[in-house]
Amino acid sequence: MEIRKEIEHLLRKTERAGVEDLLNYMDKSGFYTAPASTKYHGASEGALAIHSLNVFNAALDLATAWCGENWVDNNINSIVIAALLHDLGKAGQFDKPLYVENILKTGRSEAQPYKINAELMTLDHEIVSVIEASKYIELTEDEQRAIAWHNGLYGTFKYEIQGKETPLYMIIHFADMWASRVIEAKGAE
Repeated sequence: MEIRKEIEHLLRKTERAGVEDLLNYMDKSGFYTAPASTKYHGASEGALAIHSLNVFNAALDLATAWCGENWVDNNINSIVIAALLHDLGKAGQFDKPLYVENILKTGRSEAQPYKINAELMTLDHEIVSVIEASKYIELTEDEQRAIAWHNGLYGTFKYEIQGKETPLYMIIHFADMWASRVIEAKGAE
């Protein structure tokens, strides 16, 4: 199944109020064409959607292995939402993309194909992800935390996380790490 159609199908299956508006926003914001990073995993057009689906698939595998089928059945909507929307903020905000092509004055591309858009006063993408998703669908406290904290000790909230970990947060964090460091590692794409 095409990546966009699979993401849309999974989000619709949650039957969360506002999901159609969220899907329209994802389309308008460039979610399906945005890169996932400036130079690391997924520094190419469309990689954000691929990465998000990779995180969902890894999260489903981890949740099944760590928590069991019953837990997954009871939490599937949260897994879908947190995994697919954890990097929603990387599409940008205020009708401006977060990442723009990094073209030198000579017209050549640099080793880092994308850079942060200087026209966008950026917040951490984790926070923007929660803000933008919350405009369209209601997130649970656990979903908000999993999205906001998904970068774990590598992110802004490294000191706030200790002792407040939840299964959903840890699943999304490690699924994101697995997707970006293993599945999408340079040369593996």
